[in-house]
Amino acid sequence: MPERVEFESGGLRLAGDLRVPEESPLAGADGLPGLVFTGPLSGVKDQVVGVYAERLAQEGFATLAFDHRNFGDSGGEPRQHEDSAGKLADLRDAVGYLASRPEVDAERIGIVGVCLGGGYAVRAAAFDPRLKAAAGVGGAYNSPHRLRENMGPDGYREFLAGVLQASEDAYIPAVSTDGPAAMGGQEPFDYYGTERSRSAVWENRLTVASRYQLATFDALTPADFLDRTPLLLVHGTGDTYCLPSSAQAVFDRATGPKEIEWLETTNHIDLYDQPRFVGPAVERVARFMAERLTPVAV
Repeated sequence: MPERVEFESGGLRLAGDLRVPEESPLAGADGLPGLVFTGPLSGVKDQVVGVYAERLAQEGFATLAFDHRNFGDSGGEPRQHEDSAGKLADLRDAVGYLASRPEVDAERIGIVGVCLGGGYAVRAAAFDPRLKAAAGVGGAYNSPHRLRENMGPDGYREFLAGVLQASEDAYIPAVSTDGPAAMGGQEPFDYYGTERSRSAVWENRLTVASRYQLATFDALTPADFLDRTPLLLVHGTGDTYCLPSSAQAVFDRATGPKEIEWLETTNHIDLYDQPRFVGPAVERVARFMAERLTPVAV
């Protein structure tokens, strides 16, 4: 069973689940390798990141899945608001908390991001030298450059203007099949709108202002700054929500040791919880992290 833990970030209390295996073939003289997790838009610790954290703990890693600020059991206002800078601060403090645990070797910490968390994992690893390896699974690698190319300069600026005019307390559904939503269409609804994602603390709403955060968040440029930090990308070949071309673009720009693994998928959300895809993804991440987070030779 995970241990419910709390730590602070920017004066906010963040709630997480820490999993520490009783025995691990990966243990070194200074403790276990540790992994910090960040996940999909609107997701909480007992959904996608919880699935991966549990499976990777079974592989011998100490894992920390937590609710970012404004979501789930963590503090922060406004509720259900995507805060890019805040989430990166959360991740820095999550790394610090994990490093402080006596079970964890502070020199052997990596980060795993799923969906939107994939982009955050790249950005966090690029600018936090305490992270010794990064992995993205089905990552959403947002790029304002790419969005502007798709929308055109005028369309992009009109979109930003419209979002900025929205009321501070305006909300839209996180998922919906019959109206506007942050994640529109049947596929996201098949996960978040069904028992597959059941959680007592997940809410089907996001601030309208979250769309500004998503439209301006850059996960592509930070790949230039990974330098010697190893990066693994695990991505589906069939994914219309987190495009394979975006994963390839991040891989191409990554400046450090890098690996990419393609899984034969037909959609995005099967990587969230379906064993036939989660299993291979976990196996690949576990092998990569075990190789990259080896004990420091004395």
